[in-house]
Amino acid sequence: MKGSTFRRCACRNPETGKQYGQSCPKFRQKRHGVWNLRQELPPKILDDKEVRRTFRRGGYESAENAQSDLDKIRTILGLPAKGEDGDDDRRRIGDLLEKVASKKLDIPPAEEVKRKLNGGIDLRSDMTVAEWLEVFLANKKKERRTTTTNGYESHIRVHLVPRLGHRRLERLNVGHVQAMFDAIADQNEVIEAENLARREQLARCKPSAVGRPNWRERKHLNEERAKLAQMPPFRRTTGAATRQRIRATLRSALTEAIGQGLIADNAAAKKLHIGDGKRPKGVLWTEERVQRWQETGEVPSPVMVWPPELTGLFLDAAADHPLYALFHLVAFRGLRRGEAIGADWANVNLERGELTIAKTIVQDKRTAIESDPKTDGSAATIGLDSVTVAVLRAHGTQQGKRRLEWGDAWQNTGKVFTQDDGSWLRPDAVSDAFRSILREAGLPPISFRDLRHGAATIMHAGGADLHTIKEVLRHRSIKLTSDTYTSLLPSIDREVAERAAKLVPRRTAKAVGETTGLTSGSPKIKKPEGAKVFKIDKKALPQVNGTFELNPHGGAGGTRTHDRRIMSPLL
Repeated sequence: MKGSTFRRCACRNPETGKQYGQSCPKFRQKRHGVWNLRQELPPKILDDKEVRRTFRRGGYESAENAQSDLDKIRTILGLPAKGEDGDDDRRRIGDLLEKVASKKLDIPPAEEVKRKLNGGIDLRSDMTVAEWLEVFLANKKKERRTTTTNGYESHIRVHLVPRLGHRRLERLNVGHVQAMFDAIADQNEVIEAENLARREQLARCKPSAVGRPNWRERKHLNEERAKLAQMPPFRRTTGAATRQRIRATLRSALTEAIGQGLIADNAAAKKLHIGDGKRPKGVLWTEERVQRWQETGEVPSPVMVWPPELTGLFLDAAADHPLYALFHLVAFRGLRRGEAIGADWANVNLERGELTIAKTIVQDKRTAIESDPKTDGSAATIGLDSVTVAVLRAHGTQQGKRRLEWGDAWQNTGKVFTQDDGSWLRPDAVSDAFRSILREAGLPPISFRDLRHGAATIMHAGGADLHTIKEVLRHRSIKLTSDTYTSLLPSIDREVAERAAKLVPRRTAKAVGETTGLTSGSPKIKKPEGAKVFKIDKKALPQVNGTFELNPHGGAGGTRTHDRRIMSPLL
């Protein structure tokens, strides 16, 4: 196809007002005017007719610059296959270059155009990451749970759009994504430093002694509090698990963009250094950890678990609270907060001791919303122990009395746990009530969700295996149950260790650290031929707690063979 570079100026004839063009009196000067390029493009089809189109661009300072861009255009035009097989690609390239010319865009690299041609991607797309994320979020709101889309929206608003939104979607690469997570890590360091400085300043704002401070100290305290008011507020850092969820949101958005032919590669699916994002393991509140917490306020882990004794103290403290039955149900059967709040009496059978999870109530800002359970596996029937059945019966009786008191004003939602008028509970109100009881009881802190963790621990202590706990908690995999939700109680751990030690039959007291007889049921070992046994008078053996104490060196108190393969007490 024809193409060329040429020089022209913008000088105008003062009499006619028209440009001189190449007839300008100054045109013979080499530096007068600017360089332009012109390249014929593949024709486009309008009303079944071919229409010619041309790529034109001017303003180049030199012929070399104009020729460089012309060469780029010709390279792109040469990408399609020859003959009829390349007709569609030539048309697509013509559309692309026509758009580049009309919008004065940069000429794209030939490698990028070739990749798009091979991937069947729209060559004319100049959509930014922010524009695509807006489309992606709108689509997700039509098909996903409110809480899930709220998570997407938060990741997009707080992290993805501010740091990646300005980039062209088709040019987003793994380097851009890694730079975003590096910036988040840098911001975390700033937040931690600011939080530390604020904590130190708060300490300086406290009176030095009990009682009313004197006027000098009050003046000093006012100055320190003024400094505190100028400092940034406490902020939360973006942890490794949250960074993994941000990556998952971006990966999902880019996967959908690939499906719509907008891009060919998913930058968020490449190897990135953003932290492992592993779920924190539950840590048990032991006596030593509670003492440390009382002294310093330090909480060892984001996921803390009460042992049964502390769970019992909490339930005792909550016994007179209207939500006691809800706390009891979660503490023993491990329901999620929304599942407990969304439970219907129609799905509770106290005669059979069963509760079916069919609905959940979640919160969108300040509004409670009913939805289906978190996953398909979450919708299941779990068994209820006799104590929990009795607690729910008593709760139902109290709810019936309130219903009579409210009369026609009662809202018949059919929920097991409601507000005084029968309306839905709001999830954050339940968590607030839980924290209030916890503080009044002076118990070491856990989150409301940690009651679910504690239920797993209590079931494990009661003898349930991991598969049973997985089914009750309705997890997708037993690994999640094992890694996150089961904190072995020390006593149970010791029991398991003792049972394991007794499974292995041993003939020697030296190996077990005490005098024992031949383990019951253990296999008999034939004495090797020629082995010489030294026998000691049984009466000479020292006794400890009614058993004979063996000498590990084979002297008095035991038998010994030359080949050291047999060593057993004399009986």
